[in-house]
Amino acid sequence: MKAQNHVNKPITLQQFSASEGFWKEEMELIRKEVLPYQWEILNDRVKGAAPSFCMRNFRIAGKMQQEKQRLGEKYEEPVYTYRGFEALPEDMEHLEDKFYGFLFQDSDFSKWIEAVAYSLANHPDAELEKTADEAIDIVCAAQLENGYLDTYYIINGMDKSFSNLKDHHELYCFGHLVEGAVAYYQATGKDKLLKAAMKFADYIDSYFGAEGNKCKGYPGHEIAEMALVRLYEVTGEERYLTLSKFFIDERGKQPYYWDCEAEEMHPDRKGNPQAEWYHYYQAHRPVREQDEAVGHAVRAMYLYSGMADIARICEDEELKAACKKLWDSVVNEKMYITGAVGGTVHGESFSFPFDLPNDLAYAETCAAIGLIFFARRMLEMEPDSAYGDVMELALYNGVLSGMALDGKSFFYVNPLEVLPEACHKDERVKHVKPVRQKWFGCACCPPNLARLISSIPTYAYTEKEDTLYMHLAMSGEIVKEVNGQKGVFQVQTDMPWQGNVEVKYTGKEPVTMTLAVRIPGWCSSRGIKGVEGFSCKEEKGYYYIEGTWNPGDVISFTFEMKAQIYQADTRVRENIGKVAVKRGPVVYCAEGVDNGEALHLLEILPEEVIEEGTTIMGGKVYPTLQVKGRKMLPATGLYHKYCKSQYQDIIIKMIPYFTWANRGENEMRVWMWEAK
Repeated sequence: MKAQNHVNKPITLQQFSASEGFWKEEMELIRKEVLPYQWEILNDRVKGAAPSFCMRNFRIAGKMQQEKQRLGEKYEEPVYTYRGFEALPEDMEHLEDKFYGFLFQDSDFSKWIEAVAYSLANHPDAELEKTADEAIDIVCAAQLENGYLDTYYIINGMDKSFSNLKDHHELYCFGHLVEGAVAYYQATGKDKLLKAAMKFADYIDSYFGAEGNKCKGYPGHEIAEMALVRLYEVTGEERYLTLSKFFIDERGKQPYYWDCEAEEMHPDRKGNPQAEWYHYYQAHRPVREQDEAVGHAVRAMYLYSGMADIARICEDEELKAACKKLWDSVVNEKMYITGAVGGTVHGESFSFPFDLPNDLAYAETCAAIGLIFFARRMLEMEPDSAYGDVMELALYNGVLSGMALDGKSFFYVNPLEVLPEACHKDERVKHVKPVRQKWFGCACCPPNLARLISSIPTYAYTEKEDTLYMHLAMSGEIVKEVNGQKGVFQVQTDMPWQGNVEVKYTGKEPVTMTLAVRIPGWCSSRGIKGVEGFSCKEEKGYYYIEGTWNPGDVISFTFEMKAQIYQADTRVRENIGKVAVKRGPVVYCAEGVDNGEALHLLEILPEEVIEEGTTIMGGKVYPTLQVKGRKMLPATGLYHKYCKSQYQDIIIKMIPYFTWANRGENEMRVWMWEAK
């Protein structure tokens, strides 16, 4: 298989230097607060937080390798015994030397080290790098001689490794290890973890594949697909690309590999008693035949991202068409107004089209992050503002809501309506937390969030030979090489609060190239200045400015940003008669702390002027909206004869959705009743 050269790719973090603004503050929060906090968490040193066991498991696996070397042939390999997430003894200081936690716990380290890598690329930090190097030593010490590196089986017994691909996450943990290893190598030049990841990849490549008697299995939880592409890109080793494509092509073929796998584990059981669950794993049909987003939302987003990578690199038009169909299914039928995806707690999955409940929403933080992965890969394949609009929407709303303003607590689930009493008393919404948590036993979201925010410049800007794409306006200096010349641009913006973007060329020498700026879909009018002397055109929502850039050239964009009222498709039953408020890319919500109890009695007057204001949360000033509305006066009696409802005129104060639940436990609503 001959891979094609990339046409459009993310900039490297070394090309970008953030300047003061929204995203620099977020990246600094990750560096100063989140990464040190999460390292303490991974080592079980935060009082009151759910234990991680992550680094503990690596240390135990490393001790086993030392013991194996010491004893040689006398060493007795453990025989596999199934261990799920076990109940913990009361005395945490005297745990047995066995595996604890979920079987995918290794991945928490990998996501943390990836976030560390991005942070170091943005801001060198000798102490943080020293901690990271020591952590890498612990992880690499656990690796088996053949390259295998998954502590669940190393500790519990290797005789059943790769025997339950559907559920046991070995290839998922491998994928995250690769992502972290590549990032750390690119940030620091240190290749110890990269070599460990490659050794594991080589072992997997020797085990899986289309050739001969190799295993024809594929990951139960996807991510290895896009991770192998990344490993291919940094090493140039085409075997990794071929393996990624194999996993994608093999998925959904019949007879289902997992049926055969189940029969081997349980010879007395014929067939798969839960065949419908193949939808949960996106394995119900070959990927090129899939046209609806189904199953576990995070797995789906990771699979679609890997599919888009292969479609782009291998110029696979059939796979590209499948990606577009799946994109349309997600965005036009199954996405919340916040950019969140995954409507049901059952399987953390997509529901049927237009089933988007607000109070029962799952809307996992990782799923919104996965949608951003997918969006950027679609942008790499085809610059179209439709992808950029969704990436921006999910980022400012569905993702940022997953972390408190101080970076010390997190949401796994991101609902659009919360009644705290229901969270505490109603089993149907027990998955919804009215306040963020310090940590989770299943802690995929917090380190995932950290790695995304730390790498945000690579989502804001991509490039090809002579073109720089600005998908998200982010303040900073970008260096772009064109035909051996170094072009330098300084971008200043007050996004997401105001729609002004200024691009100044600060390179020492002229450079001939194109700057392509996304015109946001939320913008109803815009102004552009300074383009005289350039050749300009608008195509698929991008404004292309082509010509010779000279030192001092300045181009400014003004995107009209005003609060707007939105309605949902009438097929979204939960939102009939309701409206939501957005300003620019930011969705707003009402909280009880500002508006009192019983938010369900509030109605918005959608044709009235919306005023702007501010409030202080977490020591920072955030924009608010003052929306004219009315409040239905209570009517007593469980049931009573009809009488016309009475109302009181009020002003509804609304805050950015991602900032909710930073002032204590209280009600919250995004979708409000429309006053008739």
